[in-house]
Amino acid sequence: MDSEKSSEWRSDVLNRLQSKYGSLYRRDNVILSGTHTHSGPAGYFQYTVFVIASEGFSNQTFQHMVTGILKSIDIAHTNMKPGKIFINKGNVDGVQINRSPYSYLQNPQSERARYSSNTDKEMIVLKMVDLNGDDLGLISWFAIHPVSMNNSNHLVNSDNVGYASYLLEQEKNKGYLPGQGPFVAAFASSNLGDVSPNILGPRCINTGESCDNANSTCPIGGPSMCIAKGPGQDMFDSTQIIGRAMYQRAKELYASASQEVTGPLASAHQWVDMTDVTVWLNSTHASKTCKPALGYSFAAGTIDGVGGLNFTQGKTEGDPFWDTIRDQILGKPSEEIKECHKPKPILLHTGELSKPHPWHPDIVDVQIITLGSLAITAIPGEFTTMSGRRLREAVQAEFASHGMQNMTVVISGLCNVYTHYITTYEEYQAQRYEAASTIYGPHTLSAYIQLFRNLAKAIATDTVANLSRGPEPPFFKQLIVPLIPSIVDRAPKGRTFGDVLQPAKPEYRVGEVAEVIFVGANPKNSVQNQTHQTFLTVEKYEATSTSWQIVCNDASWETRFYWHKGLLGLSNATVEWHIPDTAQPGIYRIRYFGHNRKQDILKPAVILSFEGTSPAFEVVTI
Repeated sequence: MDSEKSSEWRSDVLNRLQSKYGSLYRRDNVILSGTHTHSGPAGYFQYTVFVIASEGFSNQTFQHMVTGILKSIDIAHTNMKPGKIFINKGNVDGVQINRSPYSYLQNPQSERARYSSNTDKEMIVLKMVDLNGDDLGLISWFAIHPVSMNNSNHLVNSDNVGYASYLLEQEKNKGYLPGQGPFVAAFASSNLGDVSPNILGPRCINTGESCDNANSTCPIGGPSMCIAKGPGQDMFDSTQIIGRAMYQRAKELYASASQEVTGPLASAHQWVDMTDVTVWLNSTHASKTCKPALGYSFAAGTIDGVGGLNFTQGKTEGDPFWDTIRDQILGKPSEEIKECHKPKPILLHTGELSKPHPWHPDIVDVQIITLGSLAITAIPGEFTTMSGRRLREAVQAEFASHGMQNMTVVISGLCNVYTHYITTYEEYQAQRYEAASTIYGPHTLSAYIQLFRNLAKAIATDTVANLSRGPEPPFFKQLIVPLIPSIVDRAPKGRTFGDVLQPAKPEYRVGEVAEVIFVGANPKNSVQNQTHQTFLTVEKYEATSTSWQIVCNDASWETRFYWHKGLLGLSNATVEWHIPDTAQPGIYRIRYFGHNRKQDILKPAVILSFEGTSPAFEVVTI
């Protein structure tokens, strides 16, 4: 499940901000933009499609996410100081391909001829410094999917954009552990809907031949064999290669940024019922958006992560077998929704399903924040390359028509609420994955362009106060409980939690992997614990102070934490330290921090903390 869904977070966050700060932080000037990863925790988005995919709703995870967001805002608020913002732009080459080039080719040739590539290569960087010129942080927008880590990954991590952020923050925050230190490097999403980092392109994994075709399918094995790979030897290596390229370019753009952003701050926000927007195609003809629905090619997945049932991208006709199963379980889609979504063959008519709660959002946020000549458009989903170009151009033109010339319009994706993908009308006709996942029908992009132009006009003409709030989104109660039951943790006979089952070797060289196996417990027990902020530490003994100093934690790229579930509540935890070239020779140890669930008969369950420490080992120079 993607860590990119944020509708209910937003409502809860805004309510808590109001309680603490009054009217300072509001729905119009707060944007929640998901750090995009496909390797994050799930169970916190409240619409039924996502609850089912997450195997239930986890209120623990939801509350932890909200608390974390509020904490980051509190830290930023407390550390506010006068400063300056600079903007810079530049291309990042060699890190992207378009994963649906046959959809892109449906766009008019005259439009495509205006661009040198079927992806947007430009990175935009905002540099923030204090009045002394000292570094504070940056925000970078760039169009790339964080799918360097493929769907065989079971680790929680932040993929290529997170690795770029990690590298820059580690460089700027010398002496701090990951996630600590004053400098913040945010690598945000842009119009990445059809953009893949798996630059070697799609190949049939059974034959090695290219499967770069309209249906992303292989002669032998079908679509499940057609997978794109990144430039590295494995997904970890690919993540580092792509992330390092983004880090390097952002660092260069940050260092050379000289154009200061000045001018007034303005913001505009509306809630919109996206199922019922009248879209004016020209001065005389109008159409409408649709109730949400997912097409057959949604189930196919993409070349970055194929579906499991051999569905094919580019499906413009349904299948009687799957239609029958859907009709028997969920009921038949209405003729109205089928007609509205054509040529999409509807697999799931989510907009007509409301039990136990609506399956997809009807009410969607649209929002723009401007700072001088910069306009940040908060997009509630994933725009394809050409969709983003059309919106940027339309919003820029709207500002210009009201006297705000030469605005830089940023597409900031995955903001406030998640509504899957947004393709152009022409791309929609091809019905590849992105089009099948354009849930409000073929005119979705046109509707958004219309809505964002209206916000731009309100800002440019100083009439934001006249904008209607729109219908407020619902907040659901009694959601589906987690389908994975909580199990009491047990330690093997004669052992306790945190005991070392397999110690590290006595000696390692840089480049090798130190591994320790502990008696473990379910990591979910630690979700809301504040005792330890990490599952592990690697510590070095400092003879001068006769103390152990933490050199990395579970957020460090060179560490990995694996939990292996056994039978009847037994489990192991494996901690790996991939010893980097920068490791200093000396004596080290690995520590594990966990929580076990204990329940006695007729008593409520309790969560108990524990620790485990490995015997010391030595890292030597070659």
